[in-house]
Amino acid sequence: MVENKEEELNHKLNDVTTDVFRELIEYKQTALSGSQLLQSPQSFGFRPSEQFRRELMRPLLISQRFSYQEMSDILRKAFNYRGLKDTKFEFCIFSGGGFTSSIFSNNNELKSPNYFAAFTDTIHNLRTILPLIANTMELTGTEPIETLSIVVPDYKDVVMKQMRWMIFGVIFFTLIIVSAFYVTVRTLLMQKKLSEIKNDFINNMTHEFKTPLATISLAVDAMRNEKVVRDQEKSAYFSGIIKEENRRMNKQVETILQAALIDRQELQLKLQPLHINDVIRRVMENFKLQLEEIHANVILQLEEGYDIAQADEVHFTNLISNLIDNAIKYSREKLTIRIQTHRSGKNMLIKVEDNGIGMSKETQRRIFEKFFRAHTGNVHNVKGFGLGLSYVKSVVDAHGGRIRVDSTIGKGTTFTLEIPLIRQEKGLTIKV
Repeated sequence: MVENKEEELNHKLNDVTTDVFRELIEYKQTALSGSQLLQSPQSFGFRPSEQFRRELMRPLLISQRFSYQEMSDILRKAFNYRGLKDTKFEFCIFSGGGFTSSIFSNNNELKSPNYFAAFTDTIHNLRTILPLIANTMELTGTEPIETLSIVVPDYKDVVMKQMRWMIFGVIFFTLIIVSAFYVTVRTLLMQKKLSEIKNDFINNMTHEFKTPLATISLAVDAMRNEKVVRDQEKSAYFSGIIKEENRRMNKQVETILQAALIDRQELQLKLQPLHINDVIRRVMENFKLQLEEIHANVILQLEEGYDIAQADEVHFTNLISNLIDNAIKYSREKLTIRIQTHRSGKNMLIKVEDNGIGMSKETQRRIFEKFFRAHTGNVHNVKGFGLGLSYVKSVVDAHGGRIRVDSTIGKGTTFTLEIPLIRQEKGLTIKV
């Protein structure tokens, strides 16, 4: 492609030289016709000498007739006409003792300042040389023959400049093709990921619903036994199991519905002034029996003082509950949970720290994705749908706060929440 453009430039330069040649030849022929008028018979009886007549009839040379600026304008016009606008050039019109005279002759020259240096560099520059003769009859005359020479410096740069839009076009369409390929591959990978998430969700949901249904079925079968029917204590026991499993299934359905609402951005908050420390204490009270059962150590370090945030009590309570529940799910023996609060400017920082199994960097990057669950091997020992932390992130965002996670495998995890506090006003009363 570059070679074709170089050949095209060479042809255009020859065309420019030919165009200027024709214009200059037309001038010479006009000047020659005017000089021939002087050869007509004189009616006044005065007859000048032959030498005087020859000098008088001799037309001006082109290098004498045109100035440097005029010749530059003629060449520029020809370059523009041939589609070489703004192309730099050097030129020279010289005359000597004949057609084969040296171009370095100083006789009647009209040249650009850098012509000689450009003419001698045949590697980087293009050049043309054309004698300014209309026909072969002029070769026999005594007048010096003028020659036109044009040089285009750094013709490769000229070619690349002419090709720049083509190159930009190639690059542009290449980027479009690469981008389309990237989007296609990315879409395929996302579809694959969504398919895996869907399958995991269906498997988890099947397992989570199948377990309580099986338990309820066994409890119902047991209650049909005559011994159980006559034993009020056993009947109450199995009834309690059915109620508890039913409550558990309702909670799971509610979790899925909440996720659907968040996905449609229909999470509606009933904001009211709320004491953050009091909410944390109530949540820990609800988990008291569960934590005592696994012999967990709970450390509360709540900074007293102003801790009022504009928050939704239900969703904010669920937020803290999900973080505690997450710490219990991924705990080891001798679980320790540390909850800290302290003010930082206009915000309240809440840290929920545990000494559980921890998370990898990859897991930390995806922990707030919907349906994502940290891998615990092939054993289904951790219950849930992978919606808890996604819900936590959505609630924190809805309250105008921020959340981050820091974790080390084998050492534990720390969730840090930053919740804006409302402006403290005198006489503000909060319902607790």
